[in-house]
Amino acid sequence: MAIERFLEDFQAGEAFTSQSVTLDAAMIKSFAAQFDPQPQHLDEAAAARSFFGGLVASGWHTAALTIKLIVESELKIAGGLVGSGLDEFQWYRPVRPGDSLRVEFEVLEIRQSLSRKDQGLVRLKIATLNQTGSPVLTLIASLIVPRRPQKPA
Repeated sequence: MAIERFLEDFQAGEAFTSQSVTLDAAMIKSFAAQFDPQPQHLDEAAAARSFFGGLVASGWHTAALTIKLIVESELKIAGGLVGSGLDEFQWYRPVRPGDSLRVEFEVLEIRQSLSRKDQGLVRLKIATLNQTGSPVLTLIASLIVPRRPQKPA
Protein backbone atom coordinates (compact mmCIF):
# COMPACT_ATOMS: atom_id res chain seq x y z
CA MET A 1 0.00 0.00 0.00
CA ALA A 2 1.44 3.33 -1.04
CA ILE A 3 1.70 6.16 1.49
CA GLU A 4 0.00 9.45 0.70
CA ARG A 5 2.53 12.08 -0.21
CA PHE A 6 2.65 15.77 0.55
CA LEU A 7 4.51 18.50 -1.32
CA GLU A 8 7.59 18.03 0.86
CA ASP A 9 7.79 14.35 -0.13
CA PHE A 10 8.51 15.02 -3.82
CA GLN A 11 11.89 15.38 -5.52
CA ALA A 12 12.60 16.62 -9.03
CA GLY A 13 13.66 13.75 -11.27
CA GLU A 14 11.65 11.16 -9.37
CA ALA A 15 10.06 8.69 -11.81
CA PHE A 16 7.08 6.36 -11.69
CA THR A 17 5.63 3.67 -13.97
CA SER A 18 2.05 2.42 -13.96
CA GLN A 19 0.70 -1.03 -14.56
CA SER A 20 -0.59 -1.68 -18.08
CA VAL A 21 -4.02 -2.10 -19.61
CA THR A 22 -4.84 -3.87 -22.88
CA LEU A 23 -7.68 -2.49 -24.96
CA ASP A 24 -10.11 -4.55 -26.98
CA ALA A 25 -12.71 -3.51 -29.52
CA ALA A 26 -15.55 -3.66 -26.98
CA MET A 27 -13.77 -1.23 -24.64
CA ILE A 28 -13.04 1.16 -27.50
CA LYS A 29 -16.64 1.10 -28.74
CA SER A 30 -18.14 1.44 -25.25
CA PHE A 31 -16.15 4.57 -24.44
CA ALA A 32 -16.81 6.04 -27.88
CA ALA A 33 -20.55 5.39 -27.68
CA GLN A 34 -20.70 7.52 -24.53
CA PHE A 35 -18.11 10.20 -25.15
CA ASP A 36 -16.84 10.36 -28.75
CA PRO A 37 -19.37 8.68 -31.08
CA GLN A 38 -17.45 8.88 -34.34
CA PRO A 39 -17.36 6.08 -36.95
CA GLN A 40 -13.62 5.37 -36.58
CA HIS A 41 -14.28 4.48 -32.91
CA LEU A 42 -17.57 2.61 -33.32
CA ASP A 43 -17.73 0.69 -36.59
CA GLU A 44 -15.01 -1.53 -38.08
CA ALA A 45 -16.23 -1.12 -41.68
CA ALA A 46 -16.44 2.67 -41.45
CA ALA A 47 -13.12 2.76 -39.57
CA ALA A 48 -11.47 0.72 -42.36
CA ARG A 49 -12.45 3.46 -44.83
CA SER A 50 -11.27 6.25 -42.52
CA PHE A 51 -7.97 8.08 -42.24
CA PHE A 52 -6.91 5.41 -39.70
CA GLY A 53 -7.63 2.35 -41.85
CA GLY A 54 -9.20 0.50 -38.93
CA LEU A 55 -10.86 0.79 -35.55
CA VAL A 56 -9.05 3.15 -33.15
CA ALA A 57 -9.66 4.38 -29.63
CA SER A 58 -10.73 7.94 -29.14
CA GLY A 59 -7.84 10.15 -28.11
CA TRP A 60 -9.98 11.11 -25.12
CA HIS A 61 -10.22 7.42 -24.21
CA THR A 62 -6.42 7.30 -24.23
CA ALA A 63 -6.31 10.41 -22.03
CA ALA A 64 -8.88 8.94 -19.61
CA LEU A 65 -6.90 5.69 -19.39
CA THR A 66 -3.76 7.73 -18.73
CA ILE A 67 -5.39 9.32 -15.69
CA LYS A 68 -6.78 5.97 -14.51
CA LEU A 69 -3.34 4.35 -14.72
CA ILE A 70 -1.76 7.23 -12.78
CA VAL A 71 -4.46 7.11 -10.09
CA GLU A 72 -3.93 3.35 -9.71
CA SER A 73 -0.12 3.70 -9.63
CA GLU A 74 2.19 3.89 -6.62
CA LEU A 75 1.90 7.70 -6.67
CA LYS A 76 -0.61 8.64 -3.99
CA ILE A 77 -1.07 12.33 -3.34
CA ALA A 78 -2.65 13.42 -0.05
CA GLY A 79 -6.16 14.62 -0.88
CA GLY A 80 -6.17 12.92 -4.30
CA LEU A 81 -5.05 13.87 -7.78
CA VAL A 82 -6.11 17.50 -8.32
CA GLY A 83 -5.03 19.11 -11.56
CA SER A 84 -4.57 22.80 -12.21
CA GLY A 85 -3.58 22.61 -15.87
CA LEU A 86 -2.11 20.72 -18.80
CA ASP A 87 0.59 21.80 -21.22
CA GLU A 88 2.16 20.30 -24.33
CA PHE A 89 -0.68 17.77 -24.76
CA GLN A 90 0.02 15.72 -27.87
CA TRP A 91 -1.25 12.51 -29.47
CA TYR A 92 1.38 10.65 -31.52
CA ARG A 93 -0.26 7.54 -32.91
CA PRO A 94 -3.62 5.79 -32.75
CA VAL A 95 -4.44 3.17 -30.15
CA ARG A 96 -5.94 0.03 -31.63
CA PRO A 97 -7.59 -3.10 -30.26
CA GLY A 98 -4.91 -5.30 -28.74
CA ASP A 99 -2.63 -2.40 -27.78
CA SER A 100 -1.33 -2.42 -24.20
CA LEU A 101 -0.75 0.96 -22.61
CA ARG A 102 1.34 1.97 -19.62
CA VAL A 103 2.25 5.39 -18.26
CA GLU A 104 5.67 6.66 -17.30
CA PHE A 105 5.84 9.95 -15.46
CA GLU A 106 8.54 12.09 -13.93
CA VAL A 107 8.53 14.98 -11.47
CA LEU A 108 9.82 18.05 -13.29
CA GLU A 109 9.29 20.76 -10.70
CA ILE A 110 8.03 21.34 -7.19
CA ARG A 111 7.11 24.80 -5.98
CA GLN A 112 5.33 26.37 -3.05
CA SER A 113 2.20 28.38 -3.80
CA LEU A 114 2.73 32.10 -3.25
CA SER A 115 -0.91 32.70 -2.35
CA ARG A 116 -1.76 29.47 -0.47
CA LYS A 117 0.81 28.52 2.16
CA ASP A 118 -0.91 25.15 2.73
CA GLN A 119 -0.24 23.86 -0.81
CA GLY A 120 2.08 23.88 -3.77
CA LEU A 121 2.41 22.69 -7.31
CA VAL A 122 4.05 19.59 -8.73
CA ARG A 123 4.63 19.44 -12.49
CA LEU A 124 4.79 15.99 -14.06
CA LYS A 125 6.05 14.97 -17.49
CA ILE A 126 3.70 12.17 -18.55
CA ALA A 127 4.11 9.69 -21.41
CA THR A 128 1.57 7.02 -22.29
CA LEU A 129 3.39 4.26 -24.15
CA ASN A 130 2.16 1.27 -26.13
CA GLN A 131 3.49 -2.28 -25.95
CA THR A 132 6.50 -1.41 -28.15
CA GLY A 133 7.45 1.54 -25.94
CA SER A 134 6.29 4.07 -28.54
CA PRO A 135 4.50 7.14 -27.18
CA VAL A 136 0.81 7.47 -27.97
CA LEU A 137 0.24 10.53 -25.76
CA THR A 138 2.46 12.98 -23.88
CA LEU A 139 1.68 15.95 -21.70
CA ILE A 140 2.87 18.08 -18.82
CA ALA A 141 0.44 18.14 -15.88
CA SER A 142 0.42 20.63 -13.03
CA LEU A 143 -1.00 19.16 -9.84
CA ILE A 144 -2.09 20.93 -6.68
CA VAL A 145 -0.47 19.13 -3.74
CA PRO A 146 -1.08 19.94 -0.08
CA ARG A 147 1.81 20.71 2.24
CA ARG A 148 2.28 18.50 5.27
CA PRO A 149 0.13 19.86 8.11
CA GLN A 150 2.17 21.62 10.78
CA LYS A 151 2.03 20.13 14.25
CA PRO A 152 0.85 22.56 16.94
CA ALA A 153 3.70 24.10 18.92
